[in-house]
Amino acid sequence: MLNYTHDIPTVIHFGKGQISRLDESLRPYGKRVLLAYGGGSIKKIGLYDEVMEILNKGGYIVTELAGIEPNPRIESVEKGVELCKQNGVDVILAVGGGSTIDCAKAIAAGVYWEGDDLWEMVTSKHGTLKALPLVDILTLSATGSEYDGGGVISNMKTNQKIGKSFTFPAVSICDPTYTFSVSKYQTAAGSADIMSHILENYFSRTDDSDLADGISETVLKSVIRNLPIALKEPDNYSARANLMADSSIACSGIPAYGKQGTGWSCHAMEHQLSAYYDITHGVGLAILTPRWMRYILRKDPSCTGRFVRFARNVWGLDGEDEQALAMAGIDALEAFFTESGIPMTLTALGIGTEHFEDMANQANGGGRLSNAYVSLTCEDVVAIFHDCL
Repeated sequence: MLNYTHDIPTVIHFGKGQISRLDESLRPYGKRVLLAYGGGSIKKIGLYDEVMEILNKGGYIVTELAGIEPNPRIESVEKGVELCKQNGVDVILAVGGGSTIDCAKAIAAGVYWEGDDLWEMVTSKHGTLKALPLVDILTLSATGSEYDGGGVISNMKTNQKIGKSFTFPAVSICDPTYTFSVSKYQTAAGSADIMSHILENYFSRTDDSDLADGISETVLKSVIRNLPIALKEPDNYSARANLMADSSIACSGIPAYGKQGTGWSCHAMEHQLSAYYDITHGVGLAILTPRWMRYILRKDPSCTGRFVRFARNVWGLDGEDEQALAMAGIDALEAFFTESGIPMTLTALGIGTEHFEDMANQANGGGRLSNAYVSLTCEDVVAIFHDCL
């Protein structure tokens, strides 16, 4: 088990009715609020009106940034920063899923970024940045953005999608009832994202971090148990609450305690799919993950033991033939995604081979995947993309 340091400076108010904490969450930071949200779903479920009632009653001065994209664009970051500067914004309130919160993190940091090129902020090397305070109200269980400092921003002009550390939310309000109206497709895609965040850390060369592995297996089993319930009964509070809690923990860094870094290969590859084709992140991860697993198991049989543990401890499988058992665990994961209604080929999304080499070069830029759980070359990445067709 390796050394680690961890700090999560975010307060989470979890559960039904926790929006009652909104005023006390915002008030310490000032009265001028940038209200950031996406395509309008918060208006359909009545959350926008609920938020505005609290803000108006509290005497807040509100500037709105609407229309943040599912894969948030640098243009939305630029617009948000401009609004903050023009209106002297004190605090940002992001209401939505991970994309809205990611965009808000970049806006919060962008206000203080020295220079006019905010894409440079996204592409340059840095840790957590000076930023405006951020409060969020979560409406989708997926990315874990409510409990981490990272954000992923896209530049469709250059076909780049980059994750970077910006700032942690000061407060996250996580009410599972706000996810009742999320579609089956997005619920399944979000759950695939949760599982991927766990799997990217779980498949590590460190085998003696019992706490991290135990937490990881518990989160995976929770998603496996609760996603089918949420798909069948969208307003099942227990299922939605467990998925929301799973989301926060999965990308918090906790499941990586004491573990060797893994390179997050599937995220590196999926970011290229989203950058070129603007697909749903969780769907891309669901398509890639089983193919990546089979590929690395063939390339490096030394990881068989970790896949055997995955099959036994997560899926409850057993058998004497370890290679067969390892493959059975991968098959179980792929079947779970399929049964959840996720399209499981790139062909089904209208994606062909035309950009595979360019995407592989970007995914493995600077040879970053050479230090992954199983080292990958650009040729390996192209092969995995082909396996996904």
